[in-house]
Amino acid sequence: MSRIGRRPIELPAGVEVRIDEGNRVTVSGPRGTLSRSLHPDMRIVLDEGVIRVERPDDEGFHRSLHGLTRTLLANMVQGVTQGFEKRLAIVGVGYRASLKGNDLELQVGYSHPVAVPRPEGVEFEVPSPTSIVVRGNDKELVGEVAANIRKIRKPEPYKGKGIRYEDEYVRKKAGKAAKGGAG
Repeated sequence: MSRIGRRPIELPAGVEVRIDEGNRVTVSGPRGTLSRSLHPDMRIVLDEGVIRVERPDDEGFHRSLHGLTRTLLANMVQGVTQGFEKRLAIVGVGYRASLKGNDLELQVGYSHPVAVPRPEGVEFEVPSPTSIVVRGNDKELVGEVAANIRKIRKPEPYKGKGIRYEDEYVRKKAGKAAKGGAG
């Protein structure tokens, strides 16, 4: 058995789960509602405040789906109760972020500011001009939006300028001057 797949998911107070035909799961909670279709081979069992995921056999494909299905369900439950967030840091002289309405505007060394429209289900927060917080209920969507923001100006390896995750380590390379004398 998958160690992750066999762990039950405890449902906090105020969270409702509905399982429809075709393994369409809808999770409702204090922060909103999330819905997702899961693989039809996986069996989702709901009994008195606990969700369990069962697989039909020990075939390799089903073993890999077992842990994935359980993790997706657990992320949905966490999303409607606590939500998810990704923090980004902006490094570079003159690089900054600001909010224009609901959208994010970045000035990261291009000749023009770059506007990032806010997708449905995601919130932007700019606590300081050099940090961005992306929040939402759907872990996949929050991660994708944060990755797309980072992609606008990836951290470069010589000075480390660019947009990075707050906890990301950027390994720096030695420049031309530090290579050593040629004689």
